[in-house]
Amino acid sequence: MSSVDGKVILITGAARGIGAHTARALARKGARLVLTDLDAEPLEALVAEIGADRAIGVTCDVCDLASMESAVAEGVERFGGIDVVLANAGIASYGSVLAVDPSTFKRVIDINITGVFHTVRAALPSVIERRGYVLVVSSLAAYGPAPGLAAYNASKAGAEHFANALRLEVAHHGVAVGSAHMSWIDTPLVQDAKKDLTAFNEMLASLPGLLSKTTSVDACVAAFVKGIEGRSRRVNVPGWVGAAGWLKRVITSRVGERETLKHVPRILPLMDAEVAALGRSTSERNTALEDVAVSPK
Repeated sequence: MSSVDGKVILITGAARGIGAHTARALARKGARLVLTDLDAEPLEALVAEIGADRAIGVTCDVCDLASMESAVAEGVERFGGIDVVLANAGIASYGSVLAVDPSTFKRVIDINITGVFHTVRAALPSVIERRGYVLVVSSLAAYGPAPGLAAYNASKAGAEHFANALRLEVAHHGVAVGSAHMSWIDTPLVQDAKKDLTAFNEMLASLPGLLSKTTSVDACVAAFVKGIEGRSRRVNVPGWVGAAGWLKRVITSRVGERETLKHVPRILPLMDAEVAALGRSTSERNTALEDVAVSPK
């Protein structure tokens, strides 16, 4: 029997990508799911696919605490409580600090950090009651930054340290906390960036060795499920990302930055020009979803 069989798992950003595929994998192992996203149509389709007896979907914005509290309340009413939280919702922006749209920069921080806080804050009383587990989705970007992605880099570093602080606060309640750190995964986030920006593709091509490779969503999901089942402190995808965590000070040293700095004078102006031509600093999908976002109260 799987360790998640019968457990109730809250997943944010569940409509697409890692969130949706992880939901399917956990459902196959017998979990019951509380799924949230701003994108109502694919969320409803996912719930229908998994089965209304195993999952509920709540359309809401992680930036709105009241909405997350309502989603958790629906999950508790339906399934009795929340055992596991996968704080997965996240977006990225494009462009240098001088070129990125300030409102998009703020939106990235709001979703990727404040959204994690709202998710955890809303679910934590039930998770404590059940001595459960929280997995906060951070990134390799918490260990090694990329030029042109400052909001994403900052937010994922913040998400990691939020998880570190939370771990200290809830350990005596029997709650375990982990953070997930992924390199490039073949998700809509990466696919959209590749489609929008020649500069993004050139940046990937300029990275050495494993850093330039994109990992499949299936491999990422397998690592997430294993991490949830094992209540892991760190989930690294692929496994070599763990070494980057240990080498963070080297990566951000003059020596570690030397190779990247060779390419910045060429790639960053190209990215900024392409962002200006697009008229947006994030994917078209994210721009559309901002229009339906619930305004924070």
